[in-house]
Amino acid sequence: MKVTFISKEYPPNIYGGAGVHVKFLTQELAKSMQVEVRCFGEQRQQKGNLTVRGYRTWERMWEGNEAKFNSTLGTFSVDLSIVRDKVDSDLVHTHTWYAAFAGYMAKVLYDIPLICTVHSLEPRRPWKEEQLGRSYRLSMWAERLALRNADRVIAVSNHAREDILRLMDVSPERVEVIHNGIDLELYRPTRTDETRKAFGINSDYILFVGRTSRQKGMVHLIDAVKWVDERVMCVCCTSAPDTKEVEEEIAAKVKKQPRVVWINSLLREEQYVELYSNARVFVCPSVYEPFGIINLESMACETPVVASSVGGILETVVDGETGILVEPANPRALAEAVNRLLSDTALARRFGENGRKRVERDFSWASIAEKTRALYRTVCAEWKRRPQDGPPARG
Repeated sequence: MKVTFISKEYPPNIYGGAGVHVKFLTQELAKSMQVEVRCFGEQRQQKGNLTVRGYRTWERMWEGNEAKFNSTLGTFSVDLSIVRDKVDSDLVHTHTWYAAFAGYMAKVLYDIPLICTVHSLEPRRPWKEEQLGRSYRLSMWAERLALRNADRVIAVSNHAREDILRLMDVSPERVEVIHNGIDLELYRPTRTDETRKAFGINSDYILFVGRTSRQKGMVHLIDAVKWVDERVMCVCCTSAPDTKEVEEEIAAKVKKQPRVVWINSLLREEQYVELYSNARVFVCPSVYEPFGIINLESMACETPVVASSVGGILETVVDGETGILVEPANPRALAEAVNRLLSDTALARRFGENGRKRVERDFSWASIAEKTRALYRTVCAEWKRRPQDGPPARG
């Protein structure tokens, strides 16, 4: 069996949880089947069963002044290039709206089944209109087109599945839940301190990792710092701002809070592992989160979590066992939960140890890959039995 993955993100171009997911899932699947990755960028790789090729945005897409429109139109130009090259796989598997249009076209042009993994839904992220302008409507259209015509839709949490059924008019029997996973060898406790020294982190700290997006709720964490134990710093690791305006808003808040260290650039994986491992508490203040792979990364490093009680976080962080869940967009509640763990080191240690046990039991990439392979086999078998004229495409 051979599968073609289509994804905006693939190493070294990773800035969010979807890219992490695709990286580790493809590596695990390639241990037992042929895996081709078509992604955005200039990647070229051939290693065993895994082949990777990057595609660039057409230069014409960046001419003119409508930068907001150009981003979406540029995405479509990459999608067109991706399907221009023949797809000879048994099925195509897309990730996020950036790959949705390409996946739909691949299904139609090459007569193969389509699987779409939903890492987040465009209708649940209205702030993206600030980033994309009216072309945000095109991103929603592309996502809906692919999901309505997919042979299976994979939701990364039960909460995400509910959103898909409610917002996308997809029949329930076509939506499966397969959680994100974690590399248990990479993400494990370490006591190295090179990264802390490099960024001047010279005291105890709490940690945030995520994109510079309104979705991630970083502003609520910064607002909470004034109520957090004054002996503790707040380290925020971000990248890939949605807009310049959001980045400037964060910068203004950071400037007013001297205990916030803002690392506004991508780090190497081992640097994130160090920061997770040595943080007193990891904080995930998202206002929308279909899964939240960062919580798994923290738990794997035996660091207790304080997180918003939203979306897929409810399926990863166990309140009172691996961390504390709080009301979203509530800085005071964040601070109170953080202070509780800072003051009770025995409780924090127990939460951290429980977190590691939980990810080892439920979120290994080996188990995620096996569930994905099983779904591939089912979908391919159904495809062979289908009526040859098939149902019309749904717009």
